[in-house]
Amino acid sequence: MRSGPLSAVVVGVLLTGGCAHATGVAGVSMKAPAEAVAATPVPSAGPGTDEQAGVQRPAAEAPVQVPPPQVSKYTYAFPVKGCKTSYQRKLLILPKTTIWAAKGCAFVAPVDGVVDEINTGNRWSPSTDRGPDREGRFVSIIGEDGVRYLGGHLDAVVPDLKPGSKVKAGQKIGTIGNSGNARDTAPNLYFAISWKTGPAYWWVRRGMVEPWDYLDAWDKGNRTLSPKEETFRLRGEVGETPACTTLCAGRSTPQQEPEKEEQKRPRKKKPATPTPTPTPSLNDTSTL
Repeated sequence: MRSGPLSAVVVGVLLTGGCAHATGVAGVSMKAPAEAVAATPVPSAGPGTDEQAGVQRPAAEAPVQVPPPQVSKYTYAFPVKGCKTSYQRKLLILPKTTIWAAKGCAFVAPVDGVVDEINTGNRWSPSTDRGPDREGRFVSIIGEDGVRYLGGHLDAVVPDLKPGSKVKAGQKIGTIGNSGNARDTAPNLYFAISWKTGPAYWWVRRGMVEPWDYLDAWDKGNRTLSPKEETFRLRGEVGETPACTTLCAGRSTPQQEPEKEEQKRPRKKKPATPTPTPTPSLNDTSTL
């Protein structure tokens, strides 16, 4: 093949064209074509503040009410009905609680059951402070769960209520007051949980199981939380009739004996002291 001036011109043109482009693969430009740049979409701006303010959110549906789980077959009621209440949630001296409520508010049966004991009198006296009398007027029931519930410091007991009467949860059985040793306090309900014993073991009925967890549940809608398991577990540990250990003795008031009238006895007169006879002097010649 013959080479000549034409071949040299062709080689020069090729070299000049290759050097005219940016660094890269020979003969390939690193710049995007003008048509491609022009076709790239520009992101559009979001809605303005005025547009956002005009957006209406759909109304939320009402929350689904989920009932509390049923944890026992028994249904309970908070023992004070129709009144504002407050109560202690800690152990002070005895495992019971004081439910503060206005005088005359209804004390109701916490569960279906049978009336166990009733005291319609107010026999408490500060001079004796006898343990069996401290709750004043009270009613206790044995629930169908086998647990005993006591409501004390009552102002009155519902008429015609007597031991053996059947009651339903929420049924009124008395009214709030301050009888017994609560006479100097605001009206309240002495509320206690225990197990059935004879009247001689009055210290058992005044409270063996801390009640506030159950009151909280019954007040907030969990009406099936039962103290049965805890009550009978404790009875198994301490026995049905444990000895009294707290606030057991009342005040002793010794009777004053009537004053004995002092017997007046005549005083014996002391014998007169005899006057000594003078001894005659040897020099005295009168008695001679």
